[in-house]
Formats: sequence, C-alpha cells, structure tokens
Amino acid sequence: MPVDWVVVGLDNGGTTNNGTILDSGGRFLLDRMVEVPSHVREGPDKAIRSLVASVEQVLGLTGVPVTAVRAVGLDTPGPASGDGVISSKGATNFGHVGWHGFDIRGALAERLGLPVIYNNDGNSAALYAHNVRFDAESGQRSSVAAIVGTGLGGGIIQAGQVVKGAAGMAGELGHVPIPLDGLLDAGQPMPACNCGQSGDAESVASLTGIQNNLLPHWLSRYPGHDLGELPIGTAAKLVRKYAENGDEMALAIFRQQAMALGRLFTIAANFLDPDEYFLGGGVVEATPHFRDWFFAEVRIHTVLREEQARAAEISLVPDLDMAGARGSAYAARDWLISQGQRVRPATLLSLGRRDEHHHGEASRLIACVLVPVRAAGRETRALAGADRVTLARHRQRQRA
Repeated sequence: MPVDWVVVGLDNGGTTNNGTILDSGGRFLLDRMVEVPSHVREGPDKAIRSLVASVEQVLGLTGVPVTAVRAVGLDTPGPASGDGVISSKGATNFGHVGWHGFDIRGALAERLGLPVIYNNDGNSAALYAHNVRFDAESGQRSSVAAIVGTGLGGGIIQAGQVVKGAAGMAGELGHVPIPLDGLLDAGQPMPACNCGQSGDAESVASLTGIQNNLLPHWLSRYPGHDLGELPIGTAAKLVRKYAENGDEMALAIFRQQAMALGRLFTIAANFLDPDEYFLGGGVVEATPHFRDWFFAEVRIHTVLREEQARAAEISLVPDLDMAGARGSAYAARDWLISQGQRVRPATLLSLGRRDEHHHGEASRLIACVLVPVRAAGRETRALAGADRVTLARHRQRQRA
C-alpha cells in the first residue's frame, strides 16, 4: 500500500510482543493485536530477535515497504531507565542474568539500523489513552493513568509528552504512599510492597497486593472459603472471578483496591491537577456489571475540589490490549516530528518480492541489516562481528 512514512510500535511483554504500525496520516494500519512470542525469559539475544520478528510481522501483514519505516517505538515492563536500560537487579520479566543492566533500546536500534524510542509499558498505555481522549488537543492537555496488573503501573502526560523525570522514574504511581486510615480492616496488617516500602498504592491495588497482603487477611475473616483450599498464588488470580459473581469476601478485597486508587488520584489532583484520570488493567476486561461497580467505587474515593470536578473526568483506558503498542507508536511519531527533515529512511534495509508460499498474503519482505551487535554478556564496547538479520523468509532474494 502506498505510504509516505510509518512508525512501528512494539509492546514487549513477559510472554508475547504486540506490534502495530502508525502512518504519516495518523492512522493505525492494524485493528487487532499482532503477537509473536517474546522469549524474554530466554535472555537478551533471543528476545531481541523476537522483537525484530515483530517488525517483520506487522510489515508483512500491511504490505508496507520497510524503507518507509522511520522509527520504532518500544515499551517494556520496568524497572528500567528512561533510555531503556534494564535494572541492574533485573526485573520480574527480566530474570535472566543477561538482562541485568542490559540496554534493550540500544540493542534493538543496532539490530534494526533504525532509531528506537523507549518508554515503560505504563507510560505507553498512558500516552495512547491521552491521544485517544484529546486527539488534536493532546499537546495542550495533561493526564494521569493508573494501570492495575501484576503491579501498579501508570504514567503522567503533560502537554502531550510523557513525563520521565531526571532518572527516568517519574510516573511510578504504584510506589506513592497512600493514607490507609479507613481503608484497612480491623486488625489487618500493614501491606508491604516488593519495592521495600509499606503502604504504597501497589501494596493494595495490584495482583501482587492481593496475593501478599489482602487475600491472606480476608481468608482469615472467612474461614472455610473455597479460595482457602488453593495455593495462594492460584487463589489470588481467581479473586476477580469471585467478585464478578458477587462473592462477599472478593468484593471486600476489590473495595479496598478501589479506595486505594481513589486516594492515589486524590494525591495526583493536588500536585498535578490534570485534565483527565485514566484507569486501566484487568478490571477493564471484567464483566460490565463488575467493571462499572469498581469504576464507581474509584470515583467515590477520588476527592476533587469543585473546580477540579468540573474541569476533569475519570475514564477507562481504551483498547487496553493494544494500548502499549499504539502508545509506543505515538511516542515514535512524536519523536520523528520533533526531528523535522533530519530523519532519513532506513537505507540498510532492502525489499524482497512476494513469496509464492504465502498464498496471496500482502507482499512479504526480506531485509538484511549489517550492523555491529553487542552479544549478550559482552561489555558495552565489545561488539560482536557484523550480525546478519533476516526479517522474513524468502525463497529468492531480490537485489535492492
């Protein structure tokens, strides 16, 4: 299909990568999730190859020539620096020793021969929600997003841009301490977070918070409950299903989570005063009656001044499964626009022709990138020999 230029957005997860393409007219060329296995638990080398495969896949599905790609947006779970260097202590999804202190953004940029713009996954989802909500006014608006999952991620958008902070750690909403008076049940222990703090938002409003803090207490209040017969990790993942079915104990747990999120938004109102508050995570994918109940509980516990209540709204993050990849694409587009005419096509990538084995699919692409690539475990400047990367299988090659 004829295009001026495009950017690719990649959302890297613990199990899969999701990819998308945004064109110069602001249109997403894919309306569904496009996934490949991420292989992150097998170490950096295989995971980087999987990210390259994600680029291959979205180009193949859309028929966009690789020479039209100007930049790639990438997000991953944290903790990582603002430039995409994984924490030296590793992370939940990056447990392989090769990830410790690994520059995932730089490694992908070297492998592709393209600029790569990095955000954490919470920031990317926040950026997507912001752009969907405000569209042409995105650059004049601000928002805060809280994304409830295994942890509590999120992001702050100011004037259409992700706020990263001096060390790249701004917007870590999960680690903001919240008032717990009136939230904890009588005799309930102070909730502890994996970050080492006690009483932060993530210690309550996350799957980890349910498993480590909330569910053990509430099971002691409901002896004989079905979930008490299961391993705590398994039981924690089933709490939402029980809540959807009206289970009293499960609803008590989610009421505490809603209260924590409302108090978090209240804090944000006092130091950011944004135009919009976004809520995302598994609850967005819940049954409508439970989702609406939970959302209403969050609203009840978000205390805004009268002027703020008139000016701002609380909304759900749209298209949650695709929000990360699409937010990454927006970040790449915004970077590209900021560069003006200095951005050049990726001249190292060459097109191939249609592969008859793909039975009429949009033209499959082959591209070879000859760049020095840092092998996993090597020092930063100890580059391996030129690493040849094939972006699609082809029976025949065509000269560029």
